[in-house]
Amino acid sequence: MTHHQSLNVNGQVRQFPADPRTTLVDALRERLGLTGTKKGCDRGECGACTVLVDGKRVLSCMMLAVAAENAEITTIEGLSADGEHPVQQAFHANDSFQCGFCTPGQVMSAVACIAEGHTGSSDEIREWMSGNICRCSAYPQIVTAVREASVQ
Repeated sequence: MTHHQSLNVNGQVRQFPADPRTTLVDALRERLGLTGTKKGCDRGECGACTVLVDGKRVLSCMMLAVAAENAEITTIEGLSADGEHPVQQAFHANDSFQCGFCTPGQVMSAVACIAEGHTGSSDEIREWMSGNICRCSAYPQIVTAVREASVQ
């Protein structure tokens, strides 16, 4: 059973047919072709699928697309619409990624961490970024990037 779904993603209202059980990550990747958001564990444990919904970080594998229908969704593609976002610049400058799989979720979580005001210390950043796993262990570089971006 499918229904007509409408999502406001990166400032554009996008419409597509979807099963009401479709997760937000699947809608973004499979229906809208926004493959920057990664599908990692599909259980809300790794953070690779982190997006912003009304400015708050959300694990998109744990949210149904229909629950986001009246919200403003920002994906990694939406951050760089007008050039590279300051958090992305800081990630590049500090070599805060290796394989790159976790990078979109890390960047989106970092944007939220800064907006939420959780950048007072490296320990605070680590705590508030702890829901995002980096299997390459680039954590020191990620913390440095978040600290740098937070003062810009």
